[in-house]
Amino acid sequence: MTTPRNPSATTAVRLTRVSKAFGLGDSRTLALKSTDFHAGEGEMHLVVGPSGCGKTTMLSVMAGTLNWDEGEVEVLGQRLNELSPRAITAFRGRHIGFIFQQFNLIPTLNCVENVSVPLLLNGASRAVAEKAAAALLAEVGLPDKLTKHPGQLSGGQQQRVAIARALVHAPRLLICDEPTSALDATTGRQIMELLAHVARAPGRCVIIVTHDSRIYRYADRITEMEDGRVGRILVGEDLRHFVNQPH
Repeated sequence: MTTPRNPSATTAVRLTRVSKAFGLGDSRTLALKSTDFHAGEGEMHLVVGPSGCGKTTMLSVMAGTLNWDEGEVEVLGQRLNELSPRAITAFRGRHIGFIFQQFNLIPTLNCVENVSVPLLLNGASRAVAEKAAAALLAEVGLPDKLTKHPGQLSGGQQQRVAIARALVHAPRLLICDEPTSALDATTGRQIMELLAHVARAPGRCVIIVTHDSRIYRYADRITEMEDGRVGRILVGEDLRHFVNQPH
């Protein structure tokens, strides 16, 4: 097990009494129920809990990809409540990276082109974007796959491309939804080592929603969710005890 560090006092993400419902009338379901959440800079923060407890909804709210009904959302010092939808999109493009369980790579683009997308969206030239993409693909161990398309790669290789794409614009917040659950132990470990390195960089934060108990040992803090609310927050000795339990 890696040794968890004390979480930073500097806030990266704060949700205060956030609620979100889906549906209307008798079909209305509360996905988040006056939920509070905090993650610090320089932190690897895991969010765990049963399926349907609100984990992915909470990720989507903090990323600004899903509107919420009540409460306040602060990300990297910016209150998203104060921004227009267009401004939230611009903020997300500059400061937030995403890693998804299903990779979400564009099948018609090769690896360099896939990784270049966030930089192109932020206004970089194609030459600059592709140079940065190639360097990052080499960093994640894929220097010989630059011109390959997603369909020519293994699952682990596709996930590495997705990680490079998430990191290429140097986001301060990296949000990951089940990044290792479909990977073998060796590939999952390699990916988590890379994410842990990212989380340690000054001013950055990595938040991972997961059911994969193999990666609990990388956490600086674990938040448990149940039925749309945050339950236990594990840090320090409580976290070490939790990680060492059988899961």
